[in-house]
Order: sequence, then structure tokens, then C-alpha cells
Amino acid sequence: MLARVFRAFRYRDFRLMWLGACVSSIGTWMQSTAQSWLIYDLSNRSELLGLDRFLGEIPIVLLSLFGGVLADRVNRRYILLGSQFLQMLCATILTSLLVMGVISKVHPIVWPILILSFFVGIAQAFGGPAYSALVPSLVDKEDLPNAISLNSIQFNLARVIGPALGGAALANLGAAWCFGINAVSYVAVIATLLIVRPAFIPKATSAGVFESMRQGIDFVRTRAAMVPLIALTFSMTFLSVTLLQFLPVFAREVLHEDAKAFTILLIASGLGSVSGALIVAGFARRRGLGRPSLIILATLGLLTVAFSYSRTLWLCVAIVFLCGACLISMFAMVMSMVQSIIPDEMRGRVMSVYNLSLRGGMPLGALLSGYLIPHFTLPVVLAWNGVLLVVLAVYFWMVHPDVAAL
Repeated sequence: MLARVFRAFRYRDFRLMWLGACVSSIGTWMQSTAQSWLIYDLSNRSELLGLDRFLGEIPIVLLSLFGGVLADRVNRRYILLGSQFLQMLCATILTSLLVMGVISKVHPIVWPILILSFFVGIAQAFGGPAYSALVPSLVDKEDLPNAISLNSIQFNLARVIGPALGGAALANLGAAWCFGINAVSYVAVIATLLIVRPAFIPKATSAGVFESMRQGIDFVRTRAAMVPLIALTFSMTFLSVTLLQFLPVFAREVLHEDAKAFTILLIASGLGSVSGALIVAGFARRRGLGRPSLIILATLGLLTVAFSYSRTLWLCVAIVFLCGACLISMFAMVMSMVQSIIPDEMRGRVMSVYNLSLRGGMPLGALLSGYLIPHFTLPVVLAWNGVLLVVLAVYFWMVHPDVAAL
């Protein structure tokens, strides 16, 4: 069983990339934990949490297609190096602003944080398609679903360790330490990118940027099941982002707890995600993922409704653990279905469309929820999102049998 779960680790470059990305992701989650709490602590306005998420994700919506074209024209390692350096710079600037007292309880300004989130989003708009296209070139095709699941494990393992370290650092040392450690963590992934040698490097092309973009969109539009998969990805991220993005609000306003409870909820979600990814990695396969993924999506919706009605911390911890397992299982399965259809020479452009749907649903969902919460309360918004997730699963099962059959 262990050999099946971790079989993509047989590849040296994948192991190195996994380790470097995991260290960097831990730093990112430390910053994310501190940043969410800092914004809400400085402003006491839930809509600014939604705006922060929106500004961090909207560059991906606007620039991801260009990032995909670039990933099919330039060595993907070089794109990722530029992306990591820019994110490191943003974390360093934010650390400096806190250390110098430009941002503090005495000067409770939030706009510098929001601007830096926007620049991090620009970096990720180009880095996301390059990373999604690079990972499949580090393993053989038959091990691709396993590599995708293991990649989900590193991200969610970081989501367990990062908030735990971030919460401890936030409570005992201050937010500046979280941001500073994140800046240093980028060294790990930068070093890894200088070492790995992917099997596929894009070839030069005479086609224009917009022509290359059109080819990627045409591939998505004409290949069976691709459009429904893209629509499914957008819809489920749009509806599920509220659960994690507004955990600080839920911890303080609904459970009447402090930053410690917020950190515990984040860790529980991360542990659930690791568990879900391990299960998918152990049974990863290239076919027969459609129906299980839709069943998991419906289960996620029911759990979200249950979470919205929960009022004790440990019941919320148990439910958010299961939500994390369902969410990451769903993402890993859909990603495997999408990646199995794409040829290497189109991978950057097609994955940019996928990333656009994946990341595009997040800022719009966060922005809408941030607007609705003051009017209807967070539990009501969560409950309706859960109901709509169930409806979404039923719709794709009944109306798009090509997705269910994958």
C-alpha cells in the first residue's frame, strides 16, 4: 500500500521538487494565517478579507492565459524562478512594513497588504501554469495521477504545519515573524528549480501569442468533457472558498473564540486534506474518477451545511476535517482527469485555462460572500453554499454523463 501511495517518489526530480515546494508552502501558509488575522484585527471588517482574497486572485483571472502561452514557449523552470523571486520580494516588503511600524495597531492601515497581495497574484498568474505543466514532465505518464495526489499532499501537509507554526509565531512573536519566515522559505524552492531537469522543454514557435492562446482555447472547446470539467472546477471553487476564507470570522463571531481556535480549525482542515490526498494517491487511476468525484462533491455540500449549524469548537473541528478531505479529493480527481487528456506541447496553455477556472472562482466567491455576510450572517451564507454544492453534483451527474463516465 505504501509503495502505491508514494510511487512517484521513485523519480529524483519529483522528490526534490516536492520537498522544495513543501518548504515554500509552509512559509506561505504561515503568512496566510497571519495575514488573514492581521487584516481582520486591524479593520474588524469581514469584507476586507474577501477583498484581500479577490486582489490576490484577480491577476490570475486576467493574466493566466498569457502565463499558459509563456509556459509552452519558455523553459518552465525560468518562469517559476521569476515567480518565486517576486513573491519573496513581496513577503520581505511586508515584513519590513511591520518591523518599522508602518502597519500597526497605532497605524491600522490595510491597503499596503492588499497591494502586495495583488503583486503576489501576478507572480502566481505566471507561475501557476508553469508549475502545473512542469510536474507531469518529472514522472512517467502512468504515474501522473499519483504525482498529482502527492503534490496535493505536500500542499496540504504545509497547510497543517504552516498554520500551526504561523499561529504559534503570531501569538508569541508577532505577524512580522510569519512574513519574514515566508520570505526565507522561498530559498528552498528556488534551489530545487536550479537542480531539476525536466524531461520536456518547450520548443520555439513562430506562432503569435494570441494565436497560441487560441489554440489552447480551441483544444479545451473541442475535446470531449473538457468544457464541463472547467465549468465544474469554477463552480466548486466559487462555492467552497467561503468555508476556509472566512474561518477567522467564524471563529470570532460565531464560536466567540480567539486566534488559537482559528489556527486549530485551519490545522484540522489541513489534516483532513492530507488524509483525503493519501487515499486518492493510494488508489489513483486514470479512469473511473468521474462518479466518485461527484459523490464526494455532494458530501462536501452536506458537510458545509452541517458546519454552518455547528456552535461548539470540537464539532466544527471534526466537520472541517471531513470537509478538507472531501475538498482535496475532489480537486485531485478533477486535476487527474484534466491532465490525462492534455499532450505535453499543449499543457501550459490548457492548464492556464484550468487554473483560470480554479483560481477565478475563488476571488469572485470570496468577494460575493464578503458582501453577503454582513447582510445575512456567515452561517446562512455557508448553508446556502452547501446546498448549491449538492445541486451542482446532481446537475453534473444528470446533465453531463461524459464527466461522470471519465
